[in-house]
Amino acid sequence: MADPTVDRLGSQTVGTSEPEPGADRVLARVTAEPLDAAAVEAWVATRADGAVVTFRGVVRDHDHGQAVTGLEYQAHPEAEALLAQTCARASARTGLRIAAAHRVGSLAVGDLALVAAVASPHRADSFAALAALIDAIKSEVPIWKRQHLADGATEWVGL
Repeated sequence: MADPTVDRLGSQTVGTSEPEPGADRVLARVTAEPLDAAAVEAWVATRADGAVVTFRGVVRDHDHGQAVTGLEYQAHPEAEALLAQTCARASARTGLRIAAAHRVGSLAVGDLALVAAVASPHRADSFAALAALIDAIKSEVPIWKRQHLADGATEWVGL
């Protein structure tokens, strides 16, 4: 029977027919659908975990002193596979369950752009793993952001 939590996260399970070791500890999605932070958290949590730490990247209304009205995210065709690899490396390094979902398309101020979660028996491990994961996602996964500014201008960030 399919896990309903996974179904709410959209798209099919990442990977090939031969999953990499530890693939059952990783969930990675790149989707145009709104993100469900509770589903991401539920996916990583087990009865053995005393901590679930979550990062929610939210579209804000400003950047570098300029008003932002929205964002547009575009992803390389292999972005989901690369996100899965990034999460798998983090899981292999820590032994923890890790999930990340990144949105693409047009987002409004207040929308979730990225949700990542890590679960562990103790909070320090989850906090450290999540901080390292977010840094790795931002530097390794080819997803690009175009900001729409209040004055009508647009700018690409992170290219």
